[in-house]
Amino acid sequence: MAFDGTWKIDRNENYEKFMEAMGIGMMKRKLGAHDNLKITIQQNGDKFNVKEQSNFRNIEIEFTLGVPFEYSLADGTELTGAWTLEGNKLVATFTRKDNGKVLKATREIVGDELVQTYVYEGVESKRFFKR
Repeated sequence: MAFDGTWKIDRNENYEKFMEAMGIGMMKRKLGAHDNLKITIQQNGDKFNVKEQSNFRNIEIEFTLGVPFEYSLADGTELTGAWTLEGNKLVATFTRKDNGKVLKATREIVGDELVQTYVYEGVESKRFFKR
């Protein structure tokens, strides 16, 4: 479908401020801003397989739309939540296991880019990927 393919990070918008709001230390924020993230997405109906490859880790996530699952961020923050499809956007609400605060995320195709938006504690960040 539209999300299928391999996407390489092109640029970030407000990503360091977002990581700071998440409680990520300065050194990890500096490294995270230059992680060379590559995401490979394969969709089969309501099932998704997502491979994330970066300078820091390589993981594979499988999820079904609307079904909660557990996920760990690169800094070790553990979350639980689910992705849903709203129109042409993937929308997720994740809850942090350590403090119960909510992280919202969206993925959408805008032109020839995959735009991933995060909102945490009122701080919004965008990451832009190209095929």
